[in-house]
Amino acid sequence: MRASLAGCRMSVGALLNGLLVSVVAALLWKYSKLSEHAASLEEELHLTRQSQELSEARIDYHAALQALQEHGTRMVCTGKMHTDRICRFDYLCYCSEAEEFVFFYSNSSVMLPNLGPRRFQPALLDLSSVEDHNTQYFNFLELPAGALKFMPKPVFVPDVTLILNRFNPDNLMHVFHDDLLPAFYTMKQYLDLDDEARLVFMEGWGEGPYFDLYRLLSSKQPLLKEQLRNFGKLMCFTKSYVGLSKMTTWYQYGFVQPQGPKANILVSGNEVRQFAKIMMEKMNITRPEEAVKDREGTEEEKEEREDYIVVFSRSTTRLILNEAELIMALAQEFQMRVLTVSLEEQSFTSIVQVISGASMLFSMHGAQLITALFLPRGAAVVELFPYAVNPEQYTPYKTLASLPGMDLQYVSWRNTMEENTVTHPDRPWDQGGVVHLEKEEQERILASKDVPRHLCCRNPEWLFRIYQDTLVDIPSLLEVLKDGLRTRPNLKKSKAASTVHPGRVREPQCQTSVQATNEAKLTVSWQIPWNLKFLKVREVKYEVWIQEQGENTYMPYILPQQNYTFSENIKPFTTYLVWVRCIFNKSLLGPFADVLMCRT
Repeated sequence: MRASLAGCRMSVGALLNGLLVSVVAALLWKYSKLSEHAASLEEELHLTRQSQELSEARIDYHAALQALQEHGTRMVCTGKMHTDRICRFDYLCYCSEAEEFVFFYSNSSVMLPNLGPRRFQPALLDLSSVEDHNTQYFNFLELPAGALKFMPKPVFVPDVTLILNRFNPDNLMHVFHDDLLPAFYTMKQYLDLDDEARLVFMEGWGEGPYFDLYRLLSSKQPLLKEQLRNFGKLMCFTKSYVGLSKMTTWYQYGFVQPQGPKANILVSGNEVRQFAKIMMEKMNITRPEEAVKDREGTEEEKEEREDYIVVFSRSTTRLILNEAELIMALAQEFQMRVLTVSLEEQSFTSIVQVISGASMLFSMHGAQLITALFLPRGAAVVELFPYAVNPEQYTPYKTLASLPGMDLQYVSWRNTMEENTVTHPDRPWDQGGVVHLEKEEQERILASKDVPRHLCCRNPEWLFRIYQDTLVDIPSLLEVLKDGLRTRPNLKKSKAASTVHPGRVREPQCQTSVQATNEAKLTVSWQIPWNLKFLKVREVKYEVWIQEQGENTYMPYILPQQNYTFSENIKPFTTYLVWVRCIFNKSLLGPFADVLMCRT
């Protein structure tokens, strides 16, 4: 019995030991899980803090991660081709280690358009406004959302972002034409790309000399590609737009064919001037004529403030060798003050302040002439070209000045005297040097009289000639100005030219009569467009097209009145198709009214 009792005690002891071990193990397991959870929470808090470093916007990190894991990435795009496509993403991610964007797909993912392998022919979209350039393509890698378990925890960017490439942030023409204007109007297309949106530049350049201009587009600091590494190996943009609108660009740089105006320009001077106005407001610049309205001043003071000429001075390349003589000649010829400005010596804001009130802007060909978009209406742009450079082949600023609604005059002058040029064959190739070329090629370039049309961007003959210094022949320049300026630049009398188009003519009708077996008449009449009665239009004309049914050609007529009887070439017993439209001031064309079918 004692043995039995001892055995019972041992069984109870073993049981208690077993229970104790189980409790301790459970406690240790629970502690381990609590530690893991605490570590996970600590990591989430750290990643949340990193997200907060990117933005003042609050983010629920756990909710954002759960949304990414469950729903993956979603994409909906506008545009039919990669050259006109802009895409909106929810939870598009970027792996800084691989330097790739990542689309995490799940059963809830959306990808429109779903192009399959066509997404790589050649790309989903262009990241810059320069069309179809192979250094500007955008695409992404695909991974299942389940792969997130094996990847570093993402840092979320809670801001709405616009992801793009700057094309060349060191060049002022490219900054405005390719980046700022397109980004400004892309942001206007989407309501959530407002002043609180974040710009992300993925081309890989540093800030560049004009980064402050990019800062004007948003209250948030733009992010550079190199900075993304600082926020972790995996960044996810909760809501982003990728790509830029190309509607505001007017020039192509010669990558496929020699440079020149775009074949289909969609922007007018009105949009450019709206952009310039807002940029000036952000730079705290007021045009001189607007400043006059805000304070009293005599007529003499107003006159003095308005009448001056600006000459762009360059200090290293493409110099005007007789700049002082040129300034004196312009002051004497136009009886205006002449001011010089320099990108090397002055702030950009101070230069815009001066140009915004100038009557004329003179400069050698170069990126600084993009500042012409800040000139007041009625001003003149005068572009000077070195020897052997044909102004008709390099026209970005002529095209800008000629946009409807810019209301600028444009004149170009070309140095035709070889003795008035100073060349620099010993400079580096990118500043026009030619010593790196074969002797025969050097001699050909040195003897050339006219740079032939060429593709971008390293043509040695073009670089050699464009970086020449020039002694401006003042008599020939003044003669060009006399012939080229339609009127003396006058800011006081200049008003925005109307760009209002006529509506359809109303109540078009036709009447016919047969005079003889080989003679008939066709009378066409209509009422004025509805919007004409609200407008003051200098000249109103009407265009009538008449086409015999079954024929491929038509006869056009321009008429001043609202009815007309046609008899020439009108046959009896024949059906004619007739179209009528209104034209304002020779160039503002209205739509055609519905076609009339008129049988004689």
